[in-house]
Amino acid sequence: MIIKSTYNELLKIAYKPRSYIGIAGIMIIIAIILFAMKVDGSFYISLITGQFEQSLLFEGTILNGNLIAYIIIQMLIIHVPLLIAFVTGDLISGESAMGTIRLLLTKPVSRNTILLSKFFASCIYTFIVILCLAFMSFVLGKLFFGVGDLIVLKSDGLIVFQENDITWRFLYGFAIAFLSLVTVATLALTLSCFSENSIGPIVTTMGIILLFTIIGSMDVPVFDTIRPFLFTTHMAAWRFFFDDPLNMTHILYSIAILVAHISVLLAIAFYKFNKKDILS
Repeated sequence: MIIKSTYNELLKIAYKPRSYIGIAGIMIIIAIILFAMKVDGSFYISLITGQFEQSLLFEGTILNGNLIAYIIIQMLIIHVPLLIAFVTGDLISGESAMGTIRLLLTKPVSRNTILLSKFFASCIYTFIVILCLAFMSFVLGKLFFGVGDLIVLKSDGLIVFQENDITWRFLYGFAIAFLSLVTVATLALTLSCFSENSIGPIVTTMGIILLFTIIGSMDVPVFDTIRPFLFTTHMAAWRFFFDDPLNMTHILYSIAILVAHISVLLAIAFYKFNKKDILS
């Protein structure tokens, strides 16, 4: 039953034009970045690494597919949550606005099954978005720029990763990015249970992300106690896989915080959805 219900929810997402806006936007933006880096990328890279080129030995060219993928992910990962919320924030509130939620809740399927299927559908959609981002950045980046060592500029210096030590870092990095975006999708889905229109959950989700990001970026002692528990603090946890040595403590802590947020948000969503009045 849950598989069939999830399949139906995926069909609903597929039939909505807004579902393709995010994927199309990612493809267009990445295509522009690839074109710009192909034309003027060497000049851009020289501004950053010029002072290191005389003292470090690189295998292959500095401007390669691995570096392009890293740059693209850093530029886009902060914008993808909006694209996710744009779709998942409409899963329940959109049906409430159209009146189809009443018909849905009168079917011989439990409310928990319905909500769980919407959650699974939002996870699958998020995975497709991440897959698109990974293919456009990592695969096409290597196709157009070739392979080579990856240089990562940190606040305390420069780290060089050899070509054979990179792919697994991207794979795990995308996995963490997926988990953080599922957190955003769950937040939007939960807020969707409280709204009768699509705009409210989307705007509120982005407002919460913006608020938490501001709190996390402000170097004020009063926020030191809550900053480690904000999910936005851990949305950039994919970068931990590009540290040397690898700090598994930070990675596992970020995973735990993200999973905790998803669990709490889902619990709230289940409670609210089961209390939803289909007669109002």
